[in-house]
Amino acid sequence: MKLSTPRWWYERHGRHGRVVRTLLKPLAWIWSAATARRIARATPVDVGVPVLSIGNLTVGGSGKTPVAREVLRLLRAQGIAAHGLSRGYGGRSDGPLRVDPTLHTADEVGDEPLMLAGDAAVWIARDRVAGARAAVADGAAALVLDDAHQNPSLLKTLSLLVVDGETRGAEWPFGDGSVFPSGPMREPLAAGLARADAVVVLLPADAPEADAELLALFAPLPTFIARLEPAGPPPHGPQVGFAGIAKPWKVERALEAAGCDLVDFAPFPDHAAYRPGDLAFLADRAALFDAGLVTTEKDWARLPPDWRTRIVAWPVVARFEDEPGFAARLAQAVR
Repeated sequence: MKLSTPRWWYERHGRHGRVVRTLLKPLAWIWSAATARRIARATPVDVGVPVLSIGNLTVGGSGKTPVAREVLRLLRAQGIAAHGLSRGYGGRSDGPLRVDPTLHTADEVGDEPLMLAGDAAVWIARDRVAGARAAVADGAAALVLDDAHQNPSLLKTLSLLVVDGETRGAEWPFGDGSVFPSGPMREPLAAGLARADAVVVLLPADAPEADAELLALFAPLPTFIARLEPAGPPPHGPQVGFAGIAKPWKVERALEAAGCDLVDFAPFPDHAAYRPGDLAFLADRAALFDAGLVTTEKDWARLPPDWRTRIVAWPVVARFEDEPGFAARLAQAVR
């Protein structure tokens, strides 16, 4: 059973969830200690090519996958044969396996690798070292790891941390700094920043400048601002939106900001598998409002094939404000 992301995780000062957060602190200490011990004891393997890690410090919802897609695009533009590598969360296959979007399904390889494989060579492997070696044997001149900041198995050339810059005000991307399950953090902030080479703050296309208080946390690390922009307009006419990602409320906001006539929105847990009952519910809501159905690319990848013709995928892409500067940082890492 998949659970929805608690909104109280992202509250710094709110009273809601404070008692639960306190009760969960002992489990958070255990989680933090286990993560630190696993990283400290690891001996990272050098597979002979540059390895660029795209990770974050929180449990989902930061925008790692759009950033990984953009990194792959920028490396290809530089003539680098970069391959993506993911553990294939949500898929059955252990790998190593090169993802083929014409053959594989999200049930087999996971929704994020399937989405990335539409643009680039992407591999899945529970064993990251085995997956990296398979990719290199297939011609990869560089590897882009999706969600690997807490995975120490490979020697990394560049470690990028992606931070959700949209969550602000009473909500904060790191909550009160509590580690899972007491809060959204995978590890304490200082520990995660100590292994990072740069930070990417991801903002919505229409957001104001990045929060100065947030940016100050990352000094003296280089910090790049990226915008999550629609790849095209939302569908015309009334729409019922839905999303099964870590922060589905961000999809609702983005659709409205893009001018979508959003008459209803249904949130689902992260990586939700859409069952017949879920799809019937969505169809009923659309019929009630005489509306279409729209969702994210990641959710669309998890839909049964016969439903994909009935539901519109609304793609978004990460674009860097200082693209030349960021591309130069990538070039330096793969020299």
